[in-house]
Amino acid sequence: MDELPASGYHRRPRYAGKYPRRFEDKYKELDPAAHPDTIAKVLASGKTPAGSHVPIMVDEILEVLRPVPGNFAIDCTIGHGGHTRALLEKIAPGGHLLGLDVDPLEIARTEEQLRAEGFGSDVLSVKKSNFAGLPAALAAAGRSGADIILADLGVSSMQLDNPDRGFSTKTPGPLDMRMNPSRGISAAQWLQKISPEKLAATLTSNSDEPHAARLASSLAGHSFSLTTDLAAAIRSTLAGIDREEFELSVRRVFQAIRIEVNEEFTALDAFLRLLPDCLAEGGRVAILTFHSGEDRRVKKAFQAAHREGFYNEVARRVLCATPEERRTNPRSTSAKLRWAVR
Repeated sequence: MDELPASGYHRRPRYAGKYPRRFEDKYKELDPAAHPDTIAKVLASGKTPAGSHVPIMVDEILEVLRPVPGNFAIDCTIGHGGHTRALLEKIAPGGHLLGLDVDPLEIARTEEQLRAEGFGSDVLSVKKSNFAGLPAALAAAGRSGADIILADLGVSSMQLDNPDRGFSTKTPGPLDMRMNPSRGISAAQWLQKISPEKLAATLTSNSDEPHAARLASSLAGHSFSLTTDLAAAIRSTLAGIDREEFELSVRRVFQAIRIEVNEEFTALDAFLRLLPDCLAEGGRVAILTFHSGEDRRVKKAFQAAHREGFYNEVARRVLCATPEERRTNPRSTSAKLRWAVR
């Protein structure tokens, strides 16, 4: 038998067991085009395939934004491009979409994929920026206002699933949590220098953590290299309470620290303040939030701007994912959608 050439061939590394636990070993899920049956099974089980992202509440977003051919749209958090694709299809022909994202790693991958799908520069522009930079992005695009603005404030599944990004509570990875790894300080550095009083206030304001004081006295000023180290310390601090409750606390602590490290509320407040002037007359905005701190800010900002005459109409009630979507995509469970019209 002829030997295989030495160059160009490498056997795929094997993993132990039928169901790999390491993110890097989930090669079928990380290459969905080559393994559609596997992806279908994962989705049918009500889970999100590792390293992929299922866009949330697409139908509801399209219903409230009402995109039509020729619109100029902005997706302030392009992520994996799911909402972007849906909007691009609706504003064609003649429309254009400007996609923004603060994550330099994911935005590069998403733009490459969208370009490969045939979305050229005539219909799609992509710029690295957080949504607070919306006015500058508009000016750079030579536009005075958008017909449609969408902001999905959730952390993408690619960020959550990849342990190297430091968001996961399940898989060991560096305790980082920065959306832009080249800016600011990591979650580990932030936690090591924070005082118990400041941490308690952060846990309360950013995630409504009921055990804020107890956790703050145990975690503040300590060094945690890995995400799993921090998760273990949280569980140890809350030992004796209901298991389901302390697992919720683990997620809330990670959420609160992530918000602080990325200055998410500062950026959101700036975005909401600048938003009306970035919409054309009759323009529509939709914002998808994932926890009460975000939703409160959006609700109050929309209501205040409506009273002051900046918006003609705002959502009277929050929209949530359907029971079917929550079953097939559990990450949609906490999603809340609000909208306004200039």
